[in-house]
Amino acid sequence: MTTLAAHVPTFGQYLLKRYGERVHKIALNAAFTCPNRDGSKGIGGCTFCNNVSFNPNGRQPPPLTEQIEAGRQVIRKRTGARKYLAYFQAYTNTYGEIDRLAQQYEAALAEPDVIGLSIGTRPDCVPDEVLDLLAGYQDRGMEIWLELGLQSAFDKTLERVNRGHGFAEYADTVKRARLRNLKLCTHLIAGLPGESGHHCNESLARVLDLGTDGLKLHPLHVVKGTQLANSWRQGEYQPLTLPTYVEIAADLVEATPSSVIWHRLTGTASREILLAPGWCAEKWRVLNAIAQTLQQRDTSHRRVA
Repeated sequence: MTTLAAHVPTFGQYLLKRYGERVHKIALNAAFTCPNRDGSKGIGGCTFCNNVSFNPNGRQPPPLTEQIEAGRQVIRKRTGARKYLAYFQAYTNTYGEIDRLAQQYEAALAEPDVIGLSIGTRPDCVPDEVLDLLAGYQDRGMEIWLELGLQSAFDKTLERVNRGHGFAEYADTVKRARLRNLKLCTHLIAGLPGESGHHCNESLARVLDLGTDGLKLHPLHVVKGTQLANSWRQGEYQPLTLPTYVEIAADLVEATPSSVIWHRLTGTASREILLAPGWCAEKWRVLNAIAQTLQQRDTSHRRVA
């Protein structure tokens, strides 16, 4: 059976080649919030966002050292990896006073087997002082990735899902980050309300035109406790089918230069909170379907040639 790695330059492959061994991310919750939740830009967050997906118990997360140790133990048993990236995943991880950001980042980097950071954030929350801080870590030899949640390059879509920013903020942050040679990973979502595969292709084209080093793609899924869930229950939103998502993902892979690394090609939610589509709980089913589609297209192209 064909594998995704045979057709797509993956983040795992990149890390293995760069460091000569497996390197895995450890997802962290540093108790940051978001300007779209705390009232500075809006309340309620994006229409698809649910606290539970980041913090299932609704309590203050454990100290970072405990989270890293827990992740370390799981990953070692699963893959044997002994080097890690601290992935600041939950909410907006550049949204805070610079001293607090530095304290959190450096607490993770102080772990001897943590070789770098992946910082998930919004494109409207990355001032120059944060970019300078991250560039400083990179200059010290750390593996640093700035992950920008764009989701769509269409401002009407971003307004529809209550993002609280537009494409202009993304473009500005990309330009400033690239001046510092920071590595960028851009997040896109397929299946946003009002969008089709055409919108996904156009969003990718605009992202590639500005320049990015990595991409993440996932299907929009409906989870409990969100505005999107209400729209879905009322029949106002229809999620993508698996075949449609697979075709969109394969199209985007084929349109992406091989120099751009794919960090993710699907996203999942736990069955406890997932409402629709059900296939979003089956990561490997989705990835295998994308791999098979790319293999079929490659075979077809060779036959035509």
